[in-house]
Amino acid sequence: MHEELRAALAGLLDGLPPKQAAQAVERLIANYRGRTPTDAPVLRDRADVAAYAAYRMPATFEAVRAALTAFAARVPDWSPATHVDIGGGTGAATWATAATWEGHRSTVLDWAQPALDLGRELAAKTLPDTEWRRQTIGEGLTIPAGTDLVTVSYVLGELRPEDRRAVVAAAATAAEAVVLIEPGTPEGYLRIREARTQLTEAGLRIVAPCPHSDTCPIVPGQDWCHFAARVNRSSLHRQVKGGSLPYEDEKFSYVAATTLDATPAPARIVRKPQLRKGQVLLDLCTTQDGLQRTTVTKRHGTHYREARDASWGDDWS
Repeated sequence: MHEELRAALAGLLDGLPPKQAAQAVERLIANYRGRTPTDAPVLRDRADVAAYAAYRMPATFEAVRAALTAFAARVPDWSPATHVDIGGGTGAATWATAATWEGHRSTVLDWAQPALDLGRELAAKTLPDTEWRRQTIGEGLTIPAGTDLVTVSYVLGELRPEDRRAVVAAAATAAEAVVLIEPGTPEGYLRIREARTQLTEAGLRIVAPCPHSDTCPIVPGQDWCHFAARVNRSSLHRQVKGGSLPYEDEKFSYVAATTLDATPAPARIVRKPQLRKGQVLLDLCTTQDGLQRTTVTKRHGTHYREARDASWGDDWS
């Protein structure tokens, strides 16, 4: 699905003046970082949408795919038949869902018609059965009862607090599974933390990344929970972002919750493992002991080899 998305994005900015694209990207960066909550669409016209798609879709796709993969590992015998992507814009989360499961039908809800139009255009050949529906994102939002999966990616930070709570409540009420993704910043983590509380109060159980549904052990202001997804940059991506490296690491925070009978991992690696001579240091969030660091040495045999191959964000047991 990654290659299909890259092919769909190729040539997207043809005909758009570079200065106009750069200005759109700069404005979108400010919104992406969550500094300008609003009750109006962030993506206003074709220039905005084209710049957004080239600038953000590859990274959003990889972050959402990583979150969905972590969730799917905890429900290996389940797959969604219906998927609603709230505030889905040009559809990156819908592409990520299609990269994780097959045989479902997706509906993208967004309040920006230009984003929906471009999303439909990009997905026409690969995801032709996706429905693109204009919808206000906030209070009054409804989701069809019995929806299997709801995703909300990089949207909560664009909303006023009351609209944010309404979106999470709508997802929690309607869906079997809810996966929320935000930028991997302290502010993004706090939005995920707030939504996580809403989800548990609504009766859903947390299955990723947390190993439990209890209160997050992180002290706000001292640290934040986030992960990283590697994004291979195309030439278009490098042009729009002004970067020279062939890759970047997209930092994101997320939570996956469900009404299904699912069990989270015993622990999750919450920082990049530190490799030392003959040992690996793992920072873990655990079921019983909260945050802790464990040292895995050669004496641990198979566990040591697993630790050397482990990555930030992986399950650990």
